[in-house]
Amino acid sequence: MSTLLRSSLLCSALLLSVWAGPALAQEAAEEPPVHVISLYRVAPGQHIAFMEWMAAQEAAAAGAGAPADQWFAHMSGDSWDFLHITADLTDEMSDAVDAAAEAKGLPTGPQGAVKFREFVAWHTDTEAAGPMTAAELLAAMRGD
Repeated sequence: MSTLLRSSLLCSALLLSVWAGPALAQEAAEEPPVHVISLYRVAPGQHIAFMEWMAAQEAAAAGAGAPADQWFAHMSGDSWDFLHITADLTDEMSDAVDAAAEAKGLPTGPQGAVKFREFVAWHTDTEAAGPMTAAELLAAMRGD
């Protein structure tokens, strides 16, 4: 099985395990929420520093009222280290998170981007709508 297929299957399984229960309990919504799903390959020797940085970012976001993030640690398969799922924030919430980070002395904007890249060798971010059941996704695809 190809590495890409294994990664796709793993991400799908993780997403289903995270949201299957809540998705079944939710009322059907017109538009499912959008999440940002990120994969990180951390630079050698930077795993603890990376998670310290991300924990500080997460604390600032929580202080601003952002929804909690979800993290998964790699166990086997493809060559990523961490999978991160977070809500796609509104501009207003993103500004509030930046203000909370700055209040904690954390760099934001271009300086934050440079600092973040000290910890990672590679990362990718994907926006995804969901969670949805297969039937809900099919209905959306058909325009039902």
